[in-house]
Amino acid sequence: MNAKLLTDAQHQQDQQVVDWLSQLLSQGLQARASDIHLEPYESLLRIRMRIDGWLHEMPAPPAAMRERIISRIKVLSKLDIAEKRLPQDGRLQMRTADRLVDVRVSTLPTVHGEKAVLRILDVTAQALRMTALGLETIAQTRLIEAISRPHGLVLITGPTGSGKTVTLYTCLEHINSPKVNIATVEDPAEIMLPGINQVNVNEKLGLNFASALRSLLRQDPDILMVGEIRDLDTADMAVKASQTGHLVLSTLHTNDAPSTLIRLRQMGIAPFNIASSITLISAQRLVRRLCAECKVPVGGQRRFRAVGCPSCQDGYSGRIGIHQVMPISEEMQAMMLEQAPMKQMVLQAEREGVQTLRDAGLAKVSAGETTLEEVMGATHG
Repeated sequence: MNAKLLTDAQHQQDQQVVDWLSQLLSQGLQARASDIHLEPYESLLRIRMRIDGWLHEMPAPPAAMRERIISRIKVLSKLDIAEKRLPQDGRLQMRTADRLVDVRVSTLPTVHGEKAVLRILDVTAQALRMTALGLETIAQTRLIEAISRPHGLVLITGPTGSGKTVTLYTCLEHINSPKVNIATVEDPAEIMLPGINQVNVNEKLGLNFASALRSLLRQDPDILMVGEIRDLDTADMAVKASQTGHLVLSTLHTNDAPSTLIRLRQMGIAPFNIASSITLISAQRLVRRLCAECKVPVGGQRRFRAVGCPSCQDGYSGRIGIHQVMPISEEMQAMMLEQAPMKQMVLQAEREGVQTLRDAGLAKVSAGETTLEEVMGATHG
């Protein structure tokens, strides 16, 4: 009898964990959270959701449930529940009323137990359309022209969390067709795109960006996407692929478009290879979008301020990109061959009508899409 009561109690506890986790994921999806953090401390499991780039604390579960919650996440993600000393990565799927949503899971051992971060990869929420990126008309036209060419290297740059991956996926979705063979190398693939061959790198097995790219070049590709250029080997492979009849898309961590040319030179790519391969560089940032329901104008000025209402988070709802889209002109190619300093390249970009990131952001402020504070915080002078 006691054994039965114990079994019933355990079953009830397990069901509580299942219900709580299901509710948490549903809340995250409803709030358009990009990540959910489950952080163990001495007396609680802190829950935070990243919404529009900012972390918001949520009600914590009962302390007695925290280990069961992490174990449940690991079971759903096909991770080793017995291994608590090493980080692990996996995926799970959550079902909503109308679709399945992929969730990327990362666990990390901490002083007070395992921390888990759930990244919600909701394709429908991403809206992989050019019009959803926030590009100005001229910038969008320039980007579409560059990715419509049969060969060349297109680079999307910016810091972590600036939306580079979504821009890459949007470009791939725009040019995806049964007539072309598209392949990607990612770490890891975040959104599954039908009709595209996606490869995850595996450093432990020796499959890095460069080696995967070499293999893909033997697979008769037309278009290649490299998740990130991290080293000279990968940069060299991407450049050579773009010079041999392939369109290559990739990302790089730089502050703006002109500095990307200097960065590649510092990595060891020969100036003539940079000049002959790159067709366009687009730098970007993400800023929070003003809530249309509650934004109010600032007296006498063409801008608005955030207020806050039941429909939004602190006066903001969603995010929008600001972009500096720089095609590589013949004049810019000549400057690269001459190894011109950064300042001259910036001035040349200005002469060619390329907006700075700050100017692109100020245009969004004037259009009532975001606030001056958001743009100033996301860009440098």
